[in-house]
Amino acid sequence: MEPEKVYYEPAVLDYQLGKELREKFATVPWEPIVSHNNIEKLRKNPNQEFPRMKRLLIIGVRKSLKYTPNHKVSDFLVPYTSSGCSAMCLYCYLVCNYNKCSYLRLFVNREQMLAKLIKTAREGEKELVFEIGSNSDLVLENTITGNLEWTIENFAKHEKGYLTFPTKFDMVEPLLALNHRGRIIFRMSVNPEEIIRKVEFGTSSLKNRVRALNQMAEAGYKVGMLIAPVVLVENWQELYSQLIEELAELLTPQTKKQLFIEIIFMTYSFVHRAINQEAFPKAIDLYDKSLMTGRGRGKYWYKEEARTGGEEFLRREIAEKLKCIPILYVV
Repeated sequence: MEPEKVYYEPAVLDYQLGKELREKFATVPWEPIVSHNNIEKLRKNPNQEFPRMKRLLIIGVRKSLKYTPNHKVSDFLVPYTSSGCSAMCLYCYLVCNYNKCSYLRLFVNREQMLAKLIKTAREGEKELVFEIGSNSDLVLENTITGNLEWTIENFAKHEKGYLTFPTKFDMVEPLLALNHRGRIIFRMSVNPEEIIRKVEFGTSSLKNRVRALNQMAEAGYKVGMLIAPVVLVENWQELYSQLIEELAELLTPQTKKQLFIEIIFMTYSFVHRAINQEAFPKAIDLYDKSLMTGRGRGKYWYKEEARTGGEEFLRREIAEKLKCIPILYVV
Protein backbone atom coordinates (compact mmCIF):
# COMPACT_ATOMS: atom_id res chain seq x y z
CA MET A 1 0.00 0.00 0.00
CA GLU A 2 1.30 3.44 -0.98
CA PRO A 3 -0.98 5.87 0.88
CA GLU A 4 -2.16 9.11 -0.67
CA LYS A 5 -1.45 10.92 2.60
CA VAL A 6 -0.44 10.14 6.17
CA TYR A 7 -2.08 11.68 9.23
CA TYR A 8 -0.03 11.15 12.36
CA GLU A 9 0.12 11.89 16.04
CA PRO A 10 3.55 13.53 16.61
CA ALA A 11 4.24 11.13 19.49
CA VAL A 12 4.55 8.23 17.02
CA LEU A 13 8.00 9.52 16.05
CA ASP A 14 9.20 8.63 19.56
CA TYR A 15 8.77 4.94 18.68
CA GLN A 16 11.02 2.83 16.47
CA LEU A 17 8.15 1.70 14.25
CA GLY A 18 6.99 5.29 13.85
CA LYS A 19 10.44 6.32 12.69
CA GLU A 20 10.55 3.40 10.23
CA LEU A 21 7.16 4.35 8.76
CA ARG A 22 8.25 8.00 8.48
CA GLU A 23 11.20 6.87 6.41
CA LYS A 24 9.20 4.33 4.39
CA PHE A 25 6.62 6.92 3.32
CA ALA A 26 8.96 9.90 3.13
CA THR A 27 7.67 10.92 -0.31
CA VAL A 28 4.04 11.10 0.90
CA PRO A 29 2.56 14.21 2.61
CA TRP A 30 2.44 13.89 6.41
CA GLU A 31 -0.04 15.99 8.44
CA PRO A 32 0.05 16.12 12.25
CA ILE A 33 -3.17 15.47 14.18
CA VAL A 34 -4.19 15.68 17.82
CA SER A 35 -5.85 12.25 17.93
CA HIS A 36 -6.26 9.32 15.54
CA ASN A 37 -9.79 8.94 16.93
CA ASN A 38 -11.06 12.34 15.85
CA ILE A 39 -9.85 13.87 12.59
CA GLU A 40 -12.58 16.46 12.12
CA LYS A 41 -11.87 17.30 8.48
CA LEU A 42 -12.25 13.61 7.55
CA ARG A 43 -15.40 13.13 9.62
CA LYS A 44 -17.01 15.97 7.70
CA ASN A 45 -16.29 14.44 4.29
CA PRO A 46 -19.35 13.43 2.25
CA ASN A 47 -20.07 9.72 1.90
CA GLN A 48 -18.89 9.62 -1.71
CA GLU A 49 -15.38 10.31 -0.41
CA PHE A 50 -15.33 6.91 1.33
CA PRO A 51 -13.19 5.11 -1.34
CA ARG A 52 -10.63 7.93 -1.43
CA MET A 53 -10.41 7.97 2.37
CA LYS A 54 -9.43 4.28 2.20
CA ARG A 55 -6.22 5.43 0.51
CA LEU A 56 -5.21 7.40 3.60
CA LEU A 57 -3.04 6.08 6.42
CA ILE A 58 -3.48 7.20 10.02
CA ILE A 59 -0.71 6.49 12.53
CA GLY A 60 -1.11 6.86 16.27
CA VAL A 61 -0.38 5.49 19.72
CA ARG A 62 -3.01 3.10 21.07
CA LYS A 63 -4.12 4.23 24.50
CA SER A 64 -6.82 1.73 25.51
CA LEU A 65 -5.55 -1.81 26.05
CA LYS A 66 -8.75 -3.17 27.61
CA TYR A 67 -9.49 -6.82 26.76
CA THR A 68 -13.05 -7.94 26.02
CA PRO A 69 -14.09 -11.46 27.09
CA ASN A 70 -15.10 -13.69 24.19
CA HIS A 71 -16.36 -17.25 24.12
CA LYS A 72 -16.07 -18.45 20.55
CA VAL A 73 -12.60 -19.20 19.19
CA SER A 74 -10.83 -16.99 21.73
CA ASP A 75 -11.03 -16.08 25.40
CA PHE A 76 -10.42 -12.37 24.80
CA LEU A 77 -10.73 -9.81 22.00
CA VAL A 78 -7.56 -7.76 22.20
CA PRO A 79 -6.95 -4.24 20.85
CA TYR A 80 -3.77 -4.60 18.85
CA THR A 81 -1.56 -2.97 16.23
CA SER A 82 -4.22 -1.69 13.82
CA SER A 83 -7.87 -0.91 13.34
CA GLY A 84 -9.84 -0.29 10.19
CA CYS A 85 -8.83 -1.57 6.78
CA SER A 86 -8.01 -0.42 3.26
CA ALA A 87 -10.44 -2.94 1.73
CA MET A 88 -14.04 -1.85 1.09
CA CYS A 89 -16.41 -4.71 1.91
CA LEU A 90 -19.95 -3.38 1.58
CA TYR A 91 -21.07 -4.94 4.89
CA CYS A 92 -17.94 -4.14 6.95
CA TYR A 93 -18.83 -4.15 10.65
CA LEU A 94 -16.12 -1.55 11.30
CA VAL A 95 -18.35 0.97 9.54
CA CYS A 96 -20.80 0.55 12.43
CA ASN A 97 -18.04 1.68 14.82
CA TYR A 98 -16.21 4.26 12.72
CA ASN A 99 -18.75 5.27 10.05
CA LYS A 100 -16.92 6.49 6.93
CA CYS A 101 -13.72 6.82 8.98
CA SER A 102 -13.03 3.07 8.87
CA TYR A 103 -9.73 3.71 7.11
CA LEU A 104 -6.57 1.91 8.21
CA ARG A 105 -5.05 3.12 11.47
CA LEU A 106 -1.69 1.82 12.65
CA PHE A 107 -0.45 1.91 16.25
CA VAL A 108 3.28 2.05 16.90
CA ASN A 109 3.43 0.99 20.59
CA ARG A 110 3.54 -2.69 19.73
CA GLU A 111 6.03 -3.53 22.49
CA GLN A 112 3.56 -2.34 25.13
CA MET A 113 0.70 -4.33 23.60
CA LEU A 114 2.71 -7.53 23.25
CA ALA A 115 4.06 -7.25 26.79
CA LYS A 116 0.51 -7.22 28.16
CA LEU A 117 -0.40 -10.25 26.02
CA ILE A 118 2.55 -12.24 27.31
CA LYS A 119 1.91 -11.23 30.93
CA THR A 120 -1.81 -12.11 30.72
CA ALA A 121 -1.04 -15.46 29.10
CA ARG A 122 1.59 -16.30 31.71
CA GLU A 123 -0.72 -15.46 34.62
CA GLY A 124 -3.74 -17.33 33.24
CA GLU A 125 -4.96 -20.38 35.13
CA LYS A 126 -5.39 -22.17 31.79
CA GLU A 127 -4.08 -21.77 28.26
CA LEU A 128 -5.73 -18.59 26.97
CA VAL A 129 -6.50 -17.70 23.36
CA PHE A 130 -6.26 -14.04 22.32
CA GLU A 131 -8.03 -12.69 19.23
CA ILE A 132 -5.69 -9.97 17.96
CA GLY A 133 -7.39 -9.33 14.61
CA SER A 134 -10.96 -8.38 15.52
CA ASN A 135 -10.61 -4.72 14.46
CA SER A 136 -8.43 -5.05 11.38
CA ASP A 137 -6.85 -7.50 8.95
CA LEU A 138 -3.36 -8.23 10.25
CA VAL A 139 -2.20 -10.02 7.08
CA LEU A 140 -2.94 -6.84 5.14
CA GLU A 141 -1.36 -4.67 7.83
CA ASN A 142 1.74 -6.87 7.84
CA THR A 143 2.54 -5.81 4.26
CA ILE A 144 3.08 -2.29 5.63
CA THR A 145 4.54 -2.79 9.10
CA GLY A 146 5.83 -6.36 9.43
CA ASN A 147 3.99 -6.40 12.78
CA LEU A 148 2.46 -9.84 12.34
CA GLU A 149 5.84 -11.46 11.70
CA TRP A 150 7.31 -9.60 14.68
CA THR A 151 4.39 -10.61 16.90
CA ILE A 152 4.47 -14.30 15.99
CA GLU A 153 8.21 -14.61 16.49
CA ASN A 154 8.22 -12.82 19.85
CA PHE A 155 5.03 -14.33 21.31
CA ALA A 156 6.03 -17.87 20.37
CA LYS A 157 9.18 -17.64 22.50
CA HIS A 158 6.98 -17.92 25.58
CA GLU A 159 5.39 -21.04 26.97
CA LYS A 160 1.72 -20.16 27.41
CA GLY A 161 -1.17 -18.87 25.33
CA TYR A 162 -2.31 -18.77 21.74
CA LEU A 163 -2.93 -15.93 19.29
CA THR A 164 -5.56 -16.03 16.58
CA PHE A 165 -6.64 -13.73 13.76
CA PRO A 166 -8.90 -13.91 10.69
CA THR A 167 -8.07 -12.59 7.23
CA LYS A 168 -9.44 -12.12 3.73
CA PHE A 169 -5.97 -11.82 2.21
CA ASP A 170 -3.48 -14.30 0.83
CA MET A 171 -0.12 -12.58 1.49
CA VAL A 172 1.14 -15.21 3.93
CA GLU A 173 4.58 -15.97 2.46
CA PRO A 174 6.45 -13.99 5.18
CA LEU A 175 4.75 -16.12 7.85
CA LEU A 176 5.50 -19.57 6.50
CA ALA A 177 9.06 -20.01 7.76
CA LEU A 178 8.52 -18.45 11.20
CA ASN A 179 9.08 -20.49 14.37
CA HIS A 180 5.48 -20.19 15.59
CA ARG A 181 5.74 -23.29 17.82
CA GLY A 182 2.07 -24.14 17.25
CA ARG A 183 0.87 -21.11 19.21
CA ILE A 184 -0.89 -19.34 16.33
CA ILE A 185 -4.39 -20.11 15.02
CA PHE A 186 -4.73 -18.78 11.49
CA ARG A 187 -8.31 -18.35 10.23
CA MET A 188 -9.30 -17.64 6.64
CA SER A 189 -12.62 -16.00 5.80
CA VAL A 190 -14.24 -17.32 2.61
CA ASN A 191 -17.26 -16.52 0.48
CA PRO A 192 -18.43 -17.49 -3.00
CA GLU A 193 -16.28 -15.83 -5.67
CA GLU A 194 -19.27 -13.90 -7.01
CA ILE A 195 -19.85 -12.34 -3.59
CA ILE A 196 -16.14 -11.56 -3.22
CA ARG A 197 -16.19 -9.73 -6.56
CA LYS A 198 -19.45 -7.86 -5.97
CA VAL A 199 -19.27 -7.20 -2.23
CA GLU A 200 -15.75 -7.62 -0.81
CA PHE A 201 -13.91 -4.97 -2.82
CA GLY A 202 -10.14 -4.98 -2.58
CA THR A 203 -9.73 -8.45 -1.04
CA SER A 204 -8.08 -11.63 -2.34
CA SER A 205 -9.87 -14.09 -4.61
CA LEU A 206 -11.34 -17.30 -3.24
CA LYS A 207 -8.71 -19.52 -4.85
CA ASN A 208 -5.89 -17.39 -3.49
CA ARG A 209 -7.43 -17.45 -0.01
CA VAL A 210 -7.72 -21.25 -0.05
CA ARG A 211 -4.16 -21.58 -1.33
CA ALA A 212 -2.94 -19.40 1.55
CA LEU A 213 -4.92 -21.48 4.05
CA ASN A 214 -3.32 -24.65 2.70
CA GLN A 215 0.14 -23.07 2.86
CA MET A 216 -0.33 -22.14 6.50
CA ALA A 217 -1.54 -25.63 7.39
CA GLU A 218 1.45 -27.17 5.61
CA ALA A 219 3.70 -24.80 7.59
CA GLY A 220 2.35 -26.30 10.80
CA TYR A 221 -0.02 -23.56 11.87
CA LYS A 222 -3.32 -24.41 13.50
CA VAL A 223 -6.00 -23.33 11.02
CA GLY A 224 -9.69 -22.51 10.89
CA MET A 225 -12.11 -21.17 8.32
CA LEU A 226 -14.95 -18.68 8.53
CA ILE A 227 -17.81 -18.81 6.08
CA ALA A 228 -18.55 -15.20 6.75
CA PRO A 229 -20.57 -13.30 6.38
CA VAL A 230 -23.24 -15.41 4.77
CA VAL A 231 -25.08 -13.05 2.41
CA LEU A 232 -28.55 -14.17 1.34
CA VAL A 233 -28.56 -12.81 -2.20
CA GLU A 234 -31.14 -14.06 -4.69
CA ASN A 235 -29.19 -17.17 -5.75
CA TRP A 236 -27.47 -17.77 -2.41
CA GLN A 237 -28.15 -21.51 -2.24
CA GLU A 238 -26.48 -22.11 -5.60
CA LEU A 239 -23.52 -19.91 -4.69
CA TYR A 240 -22.86 -21.45 -1.28
CA SER A 241 -23.35 -24.99 -2.56
CA GLN A 242 -20.73 -24.26 -5.22
CA LEU A 243 -18.45 -22.69 -2.60
CA ILE A 244 -18.52 -25.80 -0.43
CA GLU A 245 -17.87 -28.02 -3.47
CA GLU A 246 -14.82 -25.88 -4.34
CA LEU A 247 -13.57 -26.07 -0.77
CA ALA A 248 -13.92 -29.86 -0.76
CA GLU A 249 -11.84 -29.98 -3.93
CA LEU A 250 -9.18 -27.37 -3.11
CA LEU A 251 -8.47 -27.91 0.59
CA THR A 252 -5.55 -30.28 1.14
CA PRO A 253 -5.80 -33.36 3.38
CA GLN A 254 -3.44 -31.66 5.85
CA THR A 255 -5.77 -28.66 6.08
CA LYS A 256 -8.94 -30.74 6.35
CA LYS A 257 -7.43 -32.87 9.11
CA GLN A 258 -7.33 -30.00 11.60
CA LEU A 259 -9.80 -27.47 10.18
CA PHE A 260 -12.80 -26.07 12.04
CA ILE A 261 -15.54 -23.85 10.63
CA GLU A 262 -17.28 -20.73 11.94
CA ILE A 263 -20.47 -19.54 10.24
CA ILE A 264 -21.54 -15.92 10.63
CA PHE A 265 -24.59 -14.41 8.95
CA MET A 266 -24.39 -10.85 7.69
CA THR A 267 -25.62 -7.91 9.74
CA TYR A 268 -26.19 -4.57 8.06
CA SER A 269 -27.14 -1.04 9.01
CA PHE A 270 -28.61 2.28 7.93
CA VAL A 271 -25.07 3.70 7.95
CA HIS A 272 -23.87 1.04 5.51
CA ARG A 273 -26.75 1.77 3.14
CA ALA A 274 -26.16 5.51 3.22
CA ILE A 275 -22.43 5.19 2.50
CA ASN A 276 -22.80 2.47 -0.13
CA GLN A 277 -25.53 4.29 -2.06
CA GLU A 278 -23.33 7.37 -2.42
CA ALA A 279 -19.87 5.81 -2.62
CA PHE A 280 -20.78 2.75 -4.75
CA PRO A 281 -24.01 3.70 -6.58
CA LYS A 282 -23.70 0.80 -9.04
CA ALA A 283 -23.01 -1.86 -6.41
CA ILE A 284 -25.46 -4.50 -5.25
CA ASP A 285 -27.93 -3.39 -2.55
CA LEU A 286 -27.48 -5.75 0.39
CA TYR A 287 -30.62 -4.59 2.17
CA ASP A 288 -33.57 -6.91 1.57
CA LYS A 289 -36.71 -5.83 3.40
CA SER A 290 -38.37 -9.21 2.83
CA LEU A 291 -35.55 -11.06 4.64
CA MET A 292 -34.34 -8.52 7.20
CA THR A 293 -35.62 -7.09 10.44
CA GLY A 294 -34.42 -4.44 12.86
CA ARG A 295 -31.71 -5.29 15.36
CA GLY A 296 -31.13 -2.33 17.62
CA ARG A 297 -30.94 1.25 16.51
CA GLY A 298 -30.36 1.53 12.77
CA LYS A 299 -29.19 -2.09 12.36
CA TYR A 300 -30.63 -5.02 10.43
CA TRP A 301 -30.16 -8.76 10.47
CA TYR A 302 -31.86 -11.68 8.80
CA LYS A 303 -35.24 -12.73 10.14
CA GLU A 304 -35.22 -15.86 12.24
CA GLU A 305 -36.85 -18.05 9.58
CA ALA A 306 -34.38 -16.92 6.90
CA ARG A 307 -31.43 -17.45 9.18
CA THR A 308 -32.64 -20.84 10.38
CA GLY A 309 -33.20 -21.99 6.79
CA GLY A 310 -29.75 -20.77 5.85
CA GLU A 311 -28.12 -22.57 8.76
CA GLU A 312 -29.89 -25.85 7.99
CA PHE A 313 -28.85 -25.64 4.34
CA LEU A 314 -25.20 -24.94 5.17
CA ARG A 315 -25.01 -27.67 7.78
CA ARG A 316 -26.36 -30.20 5.27
CA GLU A 317 -23.96 -29.11 2.54
CA ILE A 318 -20.95 -29.15 4.86
CA ALA A 319 -21.86 -32.56 6.31
CA GLU A 320 -22.22 -34.00 2.84
CA LYS A 321 -19.21 -32.44 1.11
CA LEU A 322 -16.74 -31.63 3.89
CA LYS A 323 -17.58 -34.72 5.97
CA CYS A 324 -16.12 -34.60 9.46
CA ILE A 325 -14.98 -30.96 9.60
CA PRO A 326 -16.62 -29.55 12.76
CA ILE A 327 -18.72 -26.37 12.87
CA LEU A 328 -17.79 -24.53 16.07
CA TYR A 329 -20.75 -22.16 16.06
CA VAL A 330 -23.31 -20.36 13.90
CA VAL A 331 -24.36 -16.78 14.62
